[in-house]
Amino acid sequence: QVQVVESGGTLVQAGGSLRLSCTASGYTDSIYSMGWFRQAPGKEREGVAAITKNGNTQYADSGKGRFTISQNNAENTLYLQMNSLKPEDTAMYYCAADPAVTWWSLLTPTRYNYWGQGAQVTVSS
Repeated sequence: QVQVVESGGTLVQAGGSLRLSCTASGYTDSIYSMGWFRQAPGKEREGVAAITKNGNTQYADSGKGRFTISQNNAENTLYLQMNSLKPEDTAMYYCAADPAVTWWSLLTPTRYNYWGQGAQVTVSS
């Protein structure tokens, strides 16, 4: 089993920056990929960015050029640096991990088995 816990969610003004963190614990050696997902009220959960154990990344179009995913494998920590935030980025942001997500499914929420409770990000205009 793997547990993940997000932190860093807060209220930020449009144009501002924010960094989310996610710490994994448990059987972390089994993790192949981790990702950030978000869900706004009334919308489906969507992939934002994902990273494999060896550092390969994928980004959804919504965050390309503004968001950066990174990881510290030694500390089992995942980060999402978000710059130039927009009101439409407002959502609950979730961290997820899985031992067996394929490359073409890295941004697919249903492929992940381990989820955190979420961190609320609110961007005011």
